[in-house]
Amino acid sequence: MVLPIYTLGQPVLRKVAEEIDPQDSEIQEFVKNMYDTLDHSGGIGLAAPQVGRSVRIVVIDLNPIKEDYPQYEGFRHVFYNPYIEEYDKSHQESMDEGCLSLPGMSEKVKRPTRIRVSYLDDNFEEHDEWIEGYLARVMQHEFDHLDGKVYTDHIVGLRKQMIKGQINDIIKGRFTCDYKVKVKR
Repeated sequence: MVLPIYTLGQPVLRKVAEEIDPQDSEIQEFVKNMYDTLDHSGGIGLAAPQVGRSVRIVVIDLNPIKEDYPQYEGFRHVFYNPYIEEYDKSHQESMDEGCLSLPGMSEKVKRPTRIRVSYLDDNFEEHDEWIEGYLARVMQHEFDHLDGKVYTDHIVGLRKQMIKGQINDIIKGRFTCDYKVKVKR
């Protein structure tokens, strides 16, 4: 089932998400709905708060970008209770980022190219590993949602002032997009 994507202004996007209980019998169906929503929206990552649930679940599907990043062909994973444990700030890179919760916007965001993450996989097995490259960027973007942040929070100075109008338009529901959304009323 395709779920509506919550846009900036919805309180759930600013809450720190709760850990999930692997024994929760509804998780598998919820994750399936998250993938359906991601597939329908044309995104590559989706965090549970973006569909209205303040729990630590992220789905990432990098197949849509396999032409530019062939190493990620077939990469489609769920991450339960994920955390960024460490940032390797020795090399950072600025790239354009967009977000399903901020339709029509994209901005350059500087992020480390290597991070250490911990999470449970789809079999609820624990992982603690270093991730680098484009996947590290996607994880940072999506895991931010679990901590009540969006990518525009990383923009500072004059550029932050310049996008204020766009952000206010999204909060007020003044935008168009090709997927189902839930705006603040």
